[in-house]
Amino acid sequence: MSNLIEIQSQIEKLQKQATEIKTREFAITVQDILAKMQAFGITLKDLQSGKGRATKVRGKAAKVGKSTPAKAKKTEKVAAVVAAKYRGPNGETWSGRGLTPRWLAALLAQGKTKDEFAVQS
Repeated sequence: MSNLIEIQSQIEKLQKQATEIKTREFAITVQDILAKMQAFGITLKDLQSGKGRATKVRGKAAKVGKSTPAKAKKTEKVAAVVAAKYRGPNGETWSGRGLTPRWLAALLAQGKTKDEFAVQS
């Protein structure tokens, strides 16, 4: 079994290796990005503006850069107020929809019935 000191030593070695790999791969990645920028004619201004240029891809206009969804229809949901079907001894109410509330579940566990708490309309 490895002890804490050995594990910490391994962590330190791995962190050094990770730093070296990152340094090596950073330079390669930068070169790759620069090559692609030259191939596609991308400038720093293109990258900084955050706006893409329209381009033709397989005969269809495509947007390069930020993509925005088509105009979405704005729909507002209006929650309907539902009258209470059940009222607890402390004034708690429940519409009868969704999960049974804790106060009613506790009373049902005591042997009471839902009908005992039904609101008379």
